[in-house]
Amino acid sequence: MPQRVDSFEAVVLPHLKAGYNLARWLLRNDHDAEDVMQEAIVRAFRFYDGFSGNNPRGWLLTVVRNSAYSFLQQNRARELGTEFDEDLHGEIAETPEVLVLRSAQQRLLNQAVEALPVEFREVFVLREMEGLSYKEIADVAGVPIGTVMSRLSRARRNLIAAVARREQVGSAS
Repeated sequence: MPQRVDSFEAVVLPHLKAGYNLARWLLRNDHDAEDVMQEAIVRAFRFYDGFSGNNPRGWLLTVVRNSAYSFLQQNRARELGTEFDEDLHGEIAETPEVLVLRSAQQRLLNQAVEALPVEFREVFVLREMEGLSYKEIADVAGVPIGTVMSRLSRARRNLIAAVARREQVGSAS
């Protein structure tokens, strides 16, 4: 058994930050992301015997993604499958500490990413922040590459539109 644990740690530990990053962006909440990561690590350990050894980062991100979607289904089902709607997704509450630490542009972009529907946010984070290829994202998300490209394109269009709207509001005040 200790050999399995050592092997599991060698495979999984280098990718925990990427897993947390994905969970955080999908769930938009640090505490929920921490809970989901704990669940994902337990799931990954439980099913480690079935891991083929190929692409450990992609494998862990798939486990994290599935855990995050399970969490959303159980706790915030209304977010799944919701189209982008500025009124519904527009305002994201943040702590004053976070607002002080971020630059205005970074805060604007983060809010726009957080406002994306979860399917778009997922592919955007995996591609732009984690650097996964379209094929890797398709494997992690369990969707065709064409769907990944479509979601990424729509995410980028929504981000551009959201940032432009927020900049117009900011310059008008």
